[in-house]
Amino acid sequence: MSTTHRVVDVVVLGVGTGGEHVARRLARSGLRVVAVESRLVGGECPFYGCTPSKLLIRSADALAEARRADHLGGSVEVRASLAPAAARIRQATHDWHDDGHVGPLEEDGVRVVRGHGRLAGTGVVDVDTPGGVTRLVATRGIVLNTGTAPAVPPVDGLEGTPYWTNRDVFTIEEAPESLAVLGGGPIGVELAQALARFGTRVTLLEAGPRLLGAEEPEAGDLLADVLRAEGLDVRLDAEVTRVEHDASGFHLTVGGDRVDTQRLLVASGRSENLGDIGLETVGLDPSADHVEVDERSRAGARLWAVGDITGHGAWTHVSLYQAALVERDVLGDEDGPWADYRAVSRVTFTDPEVGAVGLTESEAREQGIDVVVGTADVARSPRGWIHEAQGLVKVVADRERGVLVGATTVAPYGGEVLGLLSTAVHAQVPVATLRGMHFAFPTFHGVIEVALKQTGL
Repeated sequence: MSTTHRVVDVVVLGVGTGGEHVARRLARSGLRVVAVESRLVGGECPFYGCTPSKLLIRSADALAEARRADHLGGSVEVRASLAPAAARIRQATHDWHDDGHVGPLEEDGVRVVRGHGRLAGTGVVDVDTPGGVTRLVATRGIVLNTGTAPAVPPVDGLEGTPYWTNRDVFTIEEAPESLAVLGGGPIGVELAQALARFGTRVTLLEAGPRLLGAEEPEAGDLLADVLRAEGLDVRLDAEVTRVEHDASGFHLTVGGDRVDTQRLLVASGRSENLGDIGLETVGLDPSADHVEVDERSRAGARLWAVGDITGHGAWTHVSLYQAALVERDVLGDEDGPWADYRAVSRVTFTDPEVGAVGLTESEAREQGIDVVVGTADVARSPRGWIHEAQGLVKVVADRERGVLVGATTVAPYGGEVLGLLSTAVHAQVPVATLRGMHFAFPTFHGVIEVALKQTGL
């Protein structure tokens, strides 16, 4: 097999959202940039994550809102169909074709090489392509953006069955009659609620004691109540010990029970794509669960990393944030500003949405912070009563400094309500200053005022 050598300035190994961004920006700055990708250029977010999931959720929310019309404003007949959502997803993903990402990259001067790339020492990447091995030598350096893949738990009998992951579920044209969802994290709860609103009988199985285990317990408990009220079978501390599949569907052993279902969605987390990218050739551990980076997103000599693999959160906005750091560092910026992860925000797009920023109460206590919290019930607020909405706002403050270190919002448009709190945590705005603000009435964000008052600061 032949080997081709090419000398460039920067190689981007893995082209998810962050890698795509940094490749384009560096190429626009005049650098010779090569982007290496073995799957779809653009990554999970536009094809199997952010975009298709929110399209599905938007359609499901419209169905739920229509069903409330009889109670609020008249008579409506609802006949659910997944077809419109499926069509919008196919349109948005271009039938899972990445020309819409490759074209703009190439227009900006990025050379896209398809194939599996591996580090082969400092500043060197070998790419297995159909035509042979292409060796890329990067004079400035390499940016890693290899992302994650669906994690599949080692459940007896699961391997070899036609289970779904997030990469499969968005290609379906009809909602299944029944579905078991393995995992109560963000992906699991979003898709469980959405498909239930299309008429699927959903069993949600979470091995831990609550949904959204990484967030505040109040948020997970409230969401479980909401999902059960919508008819989902939510089971906590539910360990699946065996999976069987036959012509009638899936048969799961859960503790002493058996769950029979037409389809099975495995949404039990993500695994970093680090095992076969040659990390050992640059002195890094290929068995590690993430790549350590500094404030400039440097992972080693002439090596940067962005996105999920850095361990700072599997969110597109973090990947884009790190891509901007890398761009500035590669181009010689000495002034920054450099990375600050104190106020990383995240949203789970259920109904109600679960937004969070910074530390949870338990995380703050583990760091030795003198914690004071404030909570408020969205349902007891004027806007919450009008909308018959469930939810809460919880703020976590450092008593000594008088500032917020974290917050959670569970509310309609909870991700938007979070904006004020994200600013407060990031800018370390004193709670006393926040309490002196005017909060528009009646709004969901006005509930924040009540939570702040509960801190006593």
